[in-house]
Amino acid sequence: MRIGVVAGEASGDALGATLIEAVRMRYPGAVFEGIAGPRMQALGARSLFPMETLSVRGYLEVLRALPTLLSIRRQLIRHFLAFPPELFVGIDAPDFNLALEKQLKRAGIPTLQMVAPTVWAWRANRLPAIREAVVGVLSVFPFERPIFERAGIPITDIGHPLAQQIPEVVDHAAARQSLALGDASPVVALLPGSRISELDYHAQLFVDTAVLLQRRFPQARFLVPLVNRQTREQFEQVLRHAPRPPDMVLLEGRAQEALAAADVALVASGTATLEAALLKCPMVITYRLSALTAWLVRQRATARFFGLPNIILDEAVVPEVIQEAATPENLAGRLAALLDDPAARRAMVQSFERLHRLLRADSHQGILKGIAQALQHAP
Repeated sequence: MRIGVVAGEASGDALGATLIEAVRMRYPGAVFEGIAGPRMQALGARSLFPMETLSVRGYLEVLRALPTLLSIRRQLIRHFLAFPPELFVGIDAPDFNLALEKQLKRAGIPTLQMVAPTVWAWRANRLPAIREAVVGVLSVFPFERPIFERAGIPITDIGHPLAQQIPEVVDHAAARQSLALGDASPVVALLPGSRISELDYHAQLFVDTAVLLQRRFPQARFLVPLVNRQTREQFEQVLRHAPRPPDMVLLEGRAQEALAAADVALVASGTATLEAALLKCPMVITYRLSALTAWLVRQRATARFFGLPNIILDEAVVPEVIQEAATPENLAGRLAALLDDPAARRAMVQSFERLHRLLRADSHQGILKGIAQALQHAP
């Protein structure tokens, strides 16, 4: 079996690795090609273009990258039409994948979207376009089913693979030992994002926040997991210019270890917030965009919350400090308050335990079920 895939960022790469593992349970010789990150490539997926090219967020940023993105999509369409796969799976990245899926579906190639576009948060008017582009959706959140069923889009619940991969009881001591933290206290994880464009807005903010927090907690140790060498070098460049650099350890990968070891975390909104919740790490969520992009998002947003844990639980479990409010002073203050309040941390962890139970499912079997249904649409 030959399967086309397109993953657009680190979280999609992790989901794609789960997809490959599931498919090979039933089709051991399955071949994957398209756009894949390092985790998918380690499992044998062939990437025709660097995944980082797609890792762009924000209206202005996308506009700048648009000629390149459109060129890549045209080349992928030509490739998959010339060498049709038995199935195509778009992994998240709906703004890129839906148009690609629409062309492939018209040509008779079954198409699946893994991770439903966030019509529950904003742009609900995309539902007809999704129905036109795919034969089904693999959903990682249980609350999405009624939305897509009402729109006539077949949907398969697969749970969130992270909820299955991460144990419900986290070994905090083992994580600290693996990172050689000794008796360091407090330990603060900083996750500024996986995209270059995110670090453009967050690197300085996170460094400045750490500097202020270090003044309040002189013994604090900061862990900064970064997804690759490029983002690490970008963060290092900002750190070098800090007048009083905080006690900071930069890591390449190892985000789960950092979150499991940390007492609290500052996390850029996205899949990393879900990862932190599943690892039972109390956190503050933040995010910055260009002023124009932030204004446009606010005009079209329908969700009450910004961070995934709050959206899934439908309550304000985690503090969200977004856009104009995201200053080093505000972020350091929120983190300090959390460090000073053990009861608040315990209450947040209890909510995260409930979230973990909500998202647990047999992802491999769910993926195989969705694929089987999609293949029924093959000509």
